[in-house]
Amino acid sequence: MISKRKAIVGALIIIILTSVLNFTVGNLVTSPLGFGYAIPRGSYKQYEKFLSLKNYLLKNYYRELDEDQLIEGAIKGMFNSIGDPYTLYMDAKEYSDLVTRTQGVYGGIGVIVTPGEDGYVTVVSPIEDTPGEKAGLITGDRIISVNGEAVFGDKLDYAVDLMKGEPGTKLKLSILRDGRDEVFDVSIIREEIRLKTVRSEVMEKNIGYIRISMFDEQTAKDFKEHLQSLKKKNVKGIILDLRNNPGGLLDECIEIADEILGEQVIVYTEDRNGNRKVERSDKRQLELPIVVLVNKGSASASEILAGAIKDGGKGKIIGTTTFGKGLVQQVKPLTDGTGFKFTISEYFTPNGINIHGIGVEPDIVVELPKELDDELDDGFEIESQEDTQLKKSIEVLREEM
Repeated sequence: MISKRKAIVGALIIIILTSVLNFTVGNLVTSPLGFGYAIPRGSYKQYEKFLSLKNYLLKNYYRELDEDQLIEGAIKGMFNSIGDPYTLYMDAKEYSDLVTRTQGVYGGIGVIVTPGEDGYVTVVSPIEDTPGEKAGLITGDRIISVNGEAVFGDKLDYAVDLMKGEPGTKLKLSILRDGRDEVFDVSIIREEIRLKTVRSEVMEKNIGYIRISMFDEQTAKDFKEHLQSLKKKNVKGIILDLRNNPGGLLDECIEIADEILGEQVIVYTEDRNGNRKVERSDKRQLELPIVVLVNKGSASASEILAGAIKDGGKGKIIGTTTFGKGLVQQVKPLTDGTGFKFTISEYFTPNGINIHGIGVEPDIVVELPKELDDELDDGFEIESQEDTQLKKSIEVLREEM
């Protein structure tokens, strides 16, 4: 009798525990984002196929597989299946690289490199006032090894990673240089490198030229400093060069637009539910004529800035049609160092135009000669006397002035 009662009680306990477990697991899961989310009952059937295939491969593939790698691949595949190139999952390195680009600061030596035609990692140029420049690296130097480890142009990212590191740490490069018979070593101490996204100069005595290469966390601050410096030099007009600017942080773009435009809409965004967010500039504006240079490599935030200036009638847009990216992304970090980026809304110029897949049409179309256009695509500067787009912008600005 006692044994039967124990069996009944035991069975009841098992049923209760199972019910609680099913409710807990089946309804609330803590995500890597740090919040809980509900999973409706019965939804596990959706994942049965994935789990069974994963387990089958782990047991039957002819080599041992990494389960974590399979899951990472599945997550990447989920994001890729959306078909939006701007919505993607990033592994730890990819996410770290994105953060570095948007913050504009990293530990390293400050050299821009490219795969050379001879297969070596080749210095395009050292960044001004960085350890690379101070150590005497020059354009055309081939980096043969980093801390004794051979590097090659076909694995450029790996070579760059080796050169990055904590500020204050030592690095040794083996260099091959034209005009020297033997490879020689250069010792460099890494420093905190600040990527310069803004540069400026005075052209033809009274024209201010400002180039923005992308929008990171420091760009708006740097832009204002360069603009004030040019004003102090009594320039009479501004050329804003956004060619091959792939975009970046929307807030930085809006802050720069507010510095240029009078009181108007800069841009507005709409999400899937039609919720609209409008960004406006104040009454303060740039009291100088301005022209904006764009090309097919001008995208996203640079298109927002060009579109706002064009629709507001503040300045002329010169060059070729821009890339045509009219979508806004949000970036989310995950607790394991990975992260993801997804499209959250689309944006419209002040006149209500969505330029996605279309681009911003210049007021004045000026093509670059093919060979010069290729140089600009590769990130090389063009001599101003050969730059037909820059020449036209000077001509138009002279008329405005």
